[in-house]
Amino acid sequence: MDFSLNDEQKQLSDSVGKFVKGSYDFEKRRQIIKKHDSLDPAIWQQFAELGWLSLPFAEDDGGIGGTLIDTMVLLEECGKGLVVEPFIPTVVLGGGFIRRGTPAQKSRYLPALMAGTLQAAFAVQEYEQTFSLATTAATATATADGDCYVLNGHKSVVLNGDRADVCVVLARTAGNPGQEDGLTLFLVDTDTPGVQRTGHRLVDNTRAADIRFDNVRIAHENILGELHQGAALARTVINEAILALAAEATGILSVLLYSTVEYTKTRKQFGVAIGSFQVLQHRMTNMFIAHEQTRSLLLCATLKMHEGHSDAGKAVHALKAQLGRAGRLLGQEAIQLHGGMGMTDEMPIGHYFKRITAIDALFGNADQHTRAFAA
Repeated sequence: MDFSLNDEQKQLSDSVGKFVKGSYDFEKRRQIIKKHDSLDPAIWQQFAELGWLSLPFAEDDGGIGGTLIDTMVLLEECGKGLVVEPFIPTVVLGGGFIRRGTPAQKSRYLPALMAGTLQAAFAVQEYEQTFSLATTAATATATADGDCYVLNGHKSVVLNGDRADVCVVLARTAGNPGQEDGLTLFLVDTDTPGVQRTGHRLVDNTRAADIRFDNVRIAHENILGELHQGAALARTVINEAILALAAEATGILSVLLYSTVEYTKTRKQFGVAIGSFQVLQHRMTNMFIAHEQTRSLLLCATLKMHEGHSDAGKAVHALKAQLGRAGRLLGQEAIQLHGGMGMTDEMPIGHYFKRITAIDALFGNADQHTRAFAA
């Protein structure tokens, strides 16, 4: 199987890489997060002008018609620069649902999203529960006259939720918690009466929100997909988001690896570079192996999803499990081999470790995906 990128993908990789090096260095990122934000409007508009926000959307919808592989290429380079802008919450998650919606839903939201003037989010996680679609307790009940649905519930850690103009919300329209049957996806404008948001910063300096829905009225035309059958669509888009996170994480792992190798060539102890110590060479070799294993699984899972293989879901579980373990290994080794100063705010290493740790927790951690793979 040929794993090499085609000419267009190489150009995309080069374009994003040049942007990260030229316009998004570590100091630029620190300036953005010091404003208690995770989005620079000028940077986001540049994303739109470069066509990155249009990448995964069909040409018939005004997009570029890119594939999962194109998204992987883009996000791996973004990971190297530790870009905090909400590409995954808005484009991969929110946009991933909307592009599968009705023509009216797509025409209402996609043009503004691709132009950079609309932010989106996916509200799925709920408090006091490990990540699972079946545990959804938020309810959407049809009114007596059947005119609309009334949404009630509480969603936690909604990525980009404090800024989103529209949220895709997973709610229970039938059945009981513990069942995946009876779940429905809704498009909810965040300025709708009854939507209450409390924004907060995550450990990796990205933004999220707790969102309460108190008797929020939702019209029938805002139902995404089939009534009571939202779990399958949700799982598909979540798998695409995991691939996107893994691509970003692979870029992060490469920085953790090669910046550590370079540091050990210059840091001297007992008059010689510490990189000459065989025991440290063994540790960095283990880092290299973990990085290569993760990237191989990323390629495998992305191609299986792209080509529609029946075991694509299993490959995604394997990737997420490997990602969590590799992230911990490379992060901890990078911190230790930098002599502990890697955790200081002035050093990039600690910020990369925080992001890779947060990625492990999103949509189920390594242990959960290991159990799902085994099952």
